[in-house]
Amino acid sequence: MDKYKLVKKERQPAPEGEIRVTAVGRVAAYVSYIAKLLVDEGKDKVEIKAQGNALAKAVTLAEVAKRRIKGLHQITKVGSSEIEDEYEPLEEGLDKVVTKRFTSVVEITLSKTALDTSALGYQAPLPEDQVKEVDLEELSRPRGRKGGGKGPSKGKGKGEKGKGKGDKGKGKGDKGKGKGD
Repeated sequence: MDKYKLVKKERQPAPEGEIRVTAVGRVAAYVSYIAKLLVDEGKDKVEIKAQGNALAKAVTLAEVAKRRIKGLHQITKVGSSEIEDEYEPLEEGLDKVVTKRFTSVVEITLSKTALDTSALGYQAPLPEDQVKEVDLEELSRPRGRKGGGKGPSKGKGKGEKGKGKGDKGKGKGDKGKGKGD
């Protein structure tokens, strides 16, 4: 396949209320977007969609959102999708190549109003004692993480008293070098 180049496909933008989770997106950013849609903009439901490597992140996102926003009903659908990749030849005389592959897909619907309770994959809202509602400012504010600041480093360098062996230098203290000392 080194004589072919993958043809990039045009992606259609996600409709309002649909969140397409990627493997590289941050869960906290998705959660704050869901809160913005459901709480601030008053939307009734959101759909979380993911495929391939992003499946676990989508499930995590739904669980975190249910623990931050009260009364969310959930329906989860799992399936597969066929993807066609088209390759253009880099040399003349070669034909286009089309490959087909299947990937796993998950669609999670979160709604403030009751959904079809008989649907396969339905989950009722969590009890209120398990939900810790957080306002939008708290969700969008970065949480404390190690490093990244401009403060003094915690590394051990050569510096003031109390660090290292002082004047002695390397070695075994008073003993000399070698085996016989």
